[in-house]
Amino acid sequence: MLITFECIAVFFAVIIVILQLSGVRDRSFTEYAVGGRSFGANYQAMSFLNTWYPGAMFTAFGGMAASAGVISFYVLSYSLLTVVLMYLMARPVWVWGKTFDLRTQPDLLALRFDSRHIKTIAAVIGIVSGIPWLVLGMQALGTLFQHMSLGALSFSEAVMVGVGIIALRQVWTVRMGMRGVVISDMAQGIIAYIVGGAVLVGLIVWMIVSQGITFASLDAGKFAIPGIGSKEGPLYVFSLILTGTIGGWCWPYIFVRLFTADGVHSLKRSAALAVPLSLAFGVALLVFGMLGSQVAGVAAKPNDVWFIVSQEAGGPWLLGLAGVVVLAASMGHTDGNIQATGAQIANDLVGNYWTLDQRQLIIIAKLGMLGLTILSSWLACLELPALFQLAVLAYQGIIQLAVPQFLGIFWKRGNKYGAITGMTAGFAVAVVLELIYPGYLPWAYGLTSGAVALSVNLAIYVAAAYLLPQSREERTRIEKLFALIEARRSTSLDALNASPQSV
Repeated sequence: MLITFECIAVFFAVIIVILQLSGVRDRSFTEYAVGGRSFGANYQAMSFLNTWYPGAMFTAFGGMAASAGVISFYVLSYSLLTVVLMYLMARPVWVWGKTFDLRTQPDLLALRFDSRHIKTIAAVIGIVSGIPWLVLGMQALGTLFQHMSLGALSFSEAVMVGVGIIALRQVWTVRMGMRGVVISDMAQGIIAYIVGGAVLVGLIVWMIVSQGITFASLDAGKFAIPGIGSKEGPLYVFSLILTGTIGGWCWPYIFVRLFTADGVHSLKRSAALAVPLSLAFGVALLVFGMLGSQVAGVAAKPNDVWFIVSQEAGGPWLLGLAGVVVLAASMGHTDGNIQATGAQIANDLVGNYWTLDQRQLIIIAKLGMLGLTILSSWLACLELPALFQLAVLAYQGIIQLAVPQFLGIFWKRGNKYGAITGMTAGFAVAVVLELIYPGYLPWAYGLTSGAVALSVNLAIYVAAAYLLPQSREERTRIEKLFALIEARRSTSLDALNASPQSV
């Protein structure tokens, strides 16, 4: 325990030192909420990964690979497609964000559809949907600290230790806002995905060379994917990938990454950097999980595969490093979630109906972050048997933001009536269907509740776009918004052509 907890303590101290040395007093709410739009491609790429891949990747998806096999690779598919979407969304979102000082995802929807109410609805959906995942992330730390204690702590005691550590970390998140989140994401991301990826590769080699475990030694069931005639249905995997891809940019704490960059070029470069990092880490983790299923003790506790194999291969020192990797990934996800939620409370709920100055917005955001930290910490210490089902339900609901978000960015038609009605109806349909048919819908060939609700959402949005055409003033406003994107594109091309390096 002395070795494992020393590893955790040293890592935590390093992160705090980095934050202390980089402390900058934010002069405006924009600086507090989006870091002053000042980060380059390297910070952007690592910040995205550190928020996208939480610590639960090592437990939930590592465990899924160990128990279910190749179907777990769907997470890698939609993760890579999500990065492609970042490349496509970079220009319109960043240009509108910079021009109109947008700070949150609901800010963008309010601008595109010229509606105050869509801002509130989107914020409520985002905040409510994010809480179960935040609590799950904190509870995942219970598994971490139970293994760090070598079983000396009960799970409930380990959860309380983990919650205490992550709550202490939020002191700097509250104080520094998004700037602190992105800066710490760089250090945490290096540990979680580069060092963690190297450890995964080393453990794979150890299992093959020392233990004689290969794909040939795995059960044939590990290579089965649901298809025609399967219990889940032929569209089940497609539905998982579809909702995962578009759902990624519906989470407020992921979407805000599009506002923190210092330019469109940095966002696109960050996407190019994130693809190989995501691919290498994802493949290593899932292959590790599949092979790790053959290590003693994993079959009984597949979600603990990362800790069991690490301890078996390298004793307490490697187990301590494994704990540091999971904590690094968990901190990035938790920090991003809490920071984005605090900004939304100030900007999209309170600030949407009361005129507040910059200082008041920052104070309310900090109070919101503090309140969310206390609430989620309390919930994480309770036994909530339906929490995972709530988290799945939240995912089916959050993706309903995708219709007004993506069509609003890439299609000039569409109005606030279709956006609000479609989004609200889609969310309600997703909730009802998920409660009746948890997991997937047998009568829809395996589609999830969120995918079916998306079709309802989309139908309403498109119907309203044609049945309730935009007024002349609204068309003019929309044309000007999209003209800004084209003007920025032309300026970028002119600058490239004028540069000596362009040859």
